[in-house]
Formats: sequence, C-alpha cells, structure tokens
Amino acid sequence: MPPSIELADTPGHEPSPVCCNVAMGVADPRWLGRALDWLLPPTCALCGATGLPGLDLCAGCLAELPHNRVACSRCAQPLSPGQVDGATCGSCQRHPPPFAAAHAAFRYEGPLHTLVAGAKFRGRTNLVRLLGTCLLRALVEQGAARPELIVPVPLHTARLRERGYNQALEIARVPGRALGLPIDVRSCARVRATAPQMGLERAARRRNVRGAFRVTSALAVRHVALVDDVVTTGQTAAELAKTLRRAGVARVDLWAVARTP
Repeated sequence: MPPSIELADTPGHEPSPVCCNVAMGVADPRWLGRALDWLLPPTCALCGATGLPGLDLCAGCLAELPHNRVACSRCAQPLSPGQVDGATCGSCQRHPPPFAAAHAAFRYEGPLHTLVAGAKFRGRTNLVRLLGTCLLRALVEQGAARPELIVPVPLHTARLRERGYNQALEIARVPGRALGLPIDVRSCARVRATAPQMGLERAARRRNVRGAFRVTSALAVRHVALVDDVVTTGQTAAELAKTLRRAGVARVDLWAVARTP
C-alpha cells in the first residue's frame, strides 16, 4: 500500500530531465504565504469578501461548495447520501476502470461551473490556483496515496494553441509544489483530437477516445497520478490510464477538481 499524502512531505530527489519539477526547493514556504496574506489579503472569487488564509474563498462560500465527500473509490462518482464513502459504485463493479483510485474535490454543479469556466476559458490564473489548492486539500482529507509522478491530462496541440495553456497542468502545479512531486509534461501526448464526450453512449465514448494518447518516452516509475479539471464520463482518463499501463506503469490514480454527478 503506497503511503498517503501529507502536507509535510518535502522534495527528496532530483527530478528527471523529462519532468517539469514544480517543487521550489524550500523546506517550509508557508511563511511566504502568510506574509503575502498579510500584505495582499485573499479575496473570495465568488462573493468578493475577504478570503481564508491562502485561499481565494471565504468560509461561507467554501462551506456552500458541493464537496464530493461520499464517492466511489474507483471513479469518484458521487454516491447517494445513505451509501458509505469509499464504496464501489455499480458501474465500477460491472466495468472496473483501469485506475486504482480516483479523488475529486467537488461535484460539478452550482458555483463550480463559474470557477471552472473562469479558469479554463478566461485565463483567470487566480482561479486556476484556487482550484489546485482545493484539489490539494481534498487529496489530504481523503487520504490519497502518494504517487511518484503527476501527469496532467494532455490537450491536443490544436486545442492547446487555441486556449494558450493546459488548465490541467496549471492545476497540477499546486499539489506538485506542495508535495514535492515532479510533473511530467513530455512523456505522454494527445495525438488525436476528439469530440466532446457529453451525450454519447458508453460504447461511443470508448470509440471516441480510443487511441487518443501515446507514450512518447519511457516512464521509469510505477505509480502515476493523472490530473484533470473535470471528469465527466471517465472514459478520457480511462484511455490515458490504459495507455500508461501498457507502457509499464503499474498503478494509475485519477485526481480531479470536480466530478459530474
């Protein structure tokens, strides 16, 4: 069983040259965050009130967000209130996904639409950092296993040119920096543009993403965490996980800011 993530984790190795290592090399950077909070207090991205320390959300808005605290352990699908957190949903029992565990901070509903749209399509870097921080908090709260490497779900080059940045990579920088984990942006590529998954049946979803990813260089690790902003059907992440496992990765986990109910 891999060790769980702890915020006290610090970098302990030199990154591979194929990795974008976001660890800052500072044993405890929290003093800098406290100083910045004092000089420039956080502002809630939803209501404009003063935010919590290190977070652009106030206590009230944070409490009202749709936290995904009762969810399937394999796909992070929200479960019914009467079910037990960490149980496996019926879909995963019938069709086990290729990732060993999945964690999503929120259900994709309500104000999450506003936060994700601002980060994804409007280039609001403060919202990207906010979503990354919320993901980090959820990983710690949910006892996520510590991987050796983070792989943000890659965009096709055409989509990357259109948007200008990969929101999954920018979100991944926050847990990567806090946990001292390297982020690999070179070993896996999206080689085929795909249509949106929404509205497609299960078989059509699988066909839509089949062959969409390719491992372009060897990964000398056994445990990888994929990072994405929103998981809708899970088929895109599943296809990437299959690609990584065929390349020799023993365990793939999925980390997402939000999961569609």
